[in-house]
Formats: sequence, C-alpha cells, structure tokens
Amino acid sequence: MSSYQKRSKEELAQRVAQDIHDGAYVNLGIGMPTLVANHIPAGREVILQSENGILGMGPAPAAGEEDYDLINAGKQPITLLPGGAYFHHADSFAMMRGGHLDICVLGAFQVSSTGDLANWSTGEPGAIPAVGGAMDLAIGAKQTWVMMDLLTKKGESKVVEQCSYPLTGIACVKRIYSDLATLACTPSGLQLIDKVEGLSHAELETLLGLPVQA
Repeated sequence: MSSYQKRSKEELAQRVAQDIHDGAYVNLGIGMPTLVANHIPAGREVILQSENGILGMGPAPAAGEEDYDLINAGKQPITLLPGGAYFHHADSFAMMRGGHLDICVLGAFQVSSTGDLANWSTGEPGAIPAVGGAMDLAIGAKQTWVMMDLLTKKGESKVVEQCSYPLTGIACVKRIYSDLATLACTPSGLQLIDKVEGLSHAELETLLGLPVQA
C-alpha cells in the first residue's frame, strides 16, 4: 500500500480556483465551494454570483469586519468588490437558468461516472430536503463542477456507477474535484485529470470501485 496525503479543504479550494478562467462568471455553492473565493489567483478577474442576488463577491471578510446585511446564499458574511451589484433573487435565477454562468461549483452526496448529480437529499427519514437553486445551477451553468471528499465517513465512494439518491441533474457534472483526485465525467465514464502524490492509479480505482481512464 503506498503512502499518500489527502488535500486539505483549503488546498482543494486552491486546486479548483486555478482552473477557473479569467473573466468567468461563477456561482459557488453552499459549504466547501465557498472557500474557492479566497483562492482566486492574483490578477485574474472572476465574477462571483450568489443566487440570493449578488454579483461581484470578494473573499471572506476579516474577523471583526463582518457585515451580516451582506451575506451569500449560505448566510455567510461576504465582501463586495468594486462594481459589485445587488438585485432581486428572481433576476438571479433568470441569470442562472438563462445560461449566463460559465461555471458553478457544487457539493454532492453522489456523482455518477457519467456526470449525474445527487446533492439535495439522501432520502433518509427525518432529513430535510434542501434543493435550493441546485437544479437551476446544475442545468443552467455552462459547466458544473463538483467539489467534495471522495469518500464518505464510512469509507464508501461518493463517485458511483449509478446514483442511489434522488437526482439533481442528469449528465450535468463535467469535473469532480476531490481530496484525492480530480476526475472528468464523460459519456464513456471517468477520466483522470490528476491525483495526489503517492496514490497509485490502481488504488484510486479500488477506492472508487470503478475504472478510470488514464
């Protein structure tokens, strides 16, 4: 068994941020994806949108400088860059559904090898379904990327042949950014973009229980 170290949440956020092109309009989903805002490379203009009606978000505010009248869709305090704007959430959803976002970065419970996404409900009794704008984003954005841990706390792969949880969107995920590997979802299955140092290709396939094209 080889030795490897998982990417931290901040390292994963940095990995996602480096692939966002200059001039992109991007929505960062609730949870881990919000960290990406803190790692946009210097000199690269990325316009961040929040579904509650904000365009032009900056990184998280410094401790003690939070303004709770200025929050994202996950109710976290944010900053607004010069030229940023507020608008009605109906206009925000029109932006999302109308194909005006280049990329959305979402968390997930499961992603299939062909890009089906399940991220709003596990179907467990008593669990509160929380789809929010995920369906609109997953289908409306030009590219949907998922950012998540590769394995559950029980050690089961979140990347599966077929999702067992209720679907958010079908064949919408283009890339999976995880703590162990970056994968592309294609009609013919998973393709490897990169993996952490020390993790062999065979070990990755064993963890996933799925073949991965090199």
